[in-house]
Amino acid sequence: MTHPPLDRKGLAITVGTFLIWGVVPLYWHLLKAVPSFHIIAHRIVWSAVLVLGWLLLKNGLAWWRQIRAQPRAVPLLGVSSLLIAFNWGLYIWAVNAGHVVETSLGYFINPLINVVLGVLVLRERLSPAQWIAVGFALAGVAWLTVQAGSPPWIALGLAFSFGLYGLVRKTVAVDAVAGLGVESLYLFLPGLAYVVWGEFGHGGGFIDGYGWRDDLLLVLGGVVSAVPLIGFAYGVRRIPLSVVGLLQYVAPSLQLLIGVLVFKEAFDATRAVGFAAIWAGLVIFASDGLWRARRRDALVAASAGK
Repeated sequence: MTHPPLDRKGLAITVGTFLIWGVVPLYWHLLKAVPSFHIIAHRIVWSAVLVLGWLLLKNGLAWWRQIRAQPRAVPLLGVSSLLIAFNWGLYIWAVNAGHVVETSLGYFINPLINVVLGVLVLRERLSPAQWIAVGFALAGVAWLTVQAGSPPWIALGLAFSFGLYGLVRKTVAVDAVAGLGVESLYLFLPGLAYVVWGEFGHGGGFIDGYGWRDDLLLVLGGVVSAVPLIGFAYGVRRIPLSVVGLLQYVAPSLQLLIGVLVFKEAFDATRAVGFAAIWAGLVIFASDGLWRARRRDALVAASAGK
């Protein structure tokens, strides 16, 4: 079968998206002097300003009419807004508390959590290879739990919150950026209220305290948050999902390297065993996905040739 040429612009934007997500711990670490909850609030406010401004400039209120046309969309996007806010908050706190390696583990686990959620919630069926992949991941998490004396809560929290976020968004048939706009509307006022409250003697210092450097970083944090999401929404529509599935491991791989090489977090042989089991599961999972995609292409080609 002759495959259509890969959309180079879509591929480049998708790769850039995962590269940004991979190195973003370095950005949030620059704000370590700012309390984590204040970083989160500013991230919500400035990303909302950017996303909503972009939607209004591009489409006026057409994006909002599209959302309102689906009665279930608005409440479901309210749920997804809470999930992404929790994910963002946990991630920023973890990075600035010295747990970058564990955040990378969360995003390594995430694809397999998506599989489990698909089975439990959507009643999807797994192939034998996918069951083996999930088994390896569970073994890796169990090993890390036994060695540490407690489950890797940060990793599990990130993986499940982002997995549930994806599950909720899967049930809402709206444009990805328009959906993000509604989520931003839900989060904007609480985020702004927290920012204002902080400025009145509760740990905030945006107006007079952090300094121009941190103020600028907080504002640009909205760009760092929103642009990759918009880029992902653009790229995922233009390149095969099998390619997206492989590229998604770029971000946690970079995060792991940053945690170990830049922030000097512990990564001994014991921890490596748990990661290796999870990586083995990911290799099996990705290989099975590629094999199925090629088999499906072959069947389509055979049908077309009849």
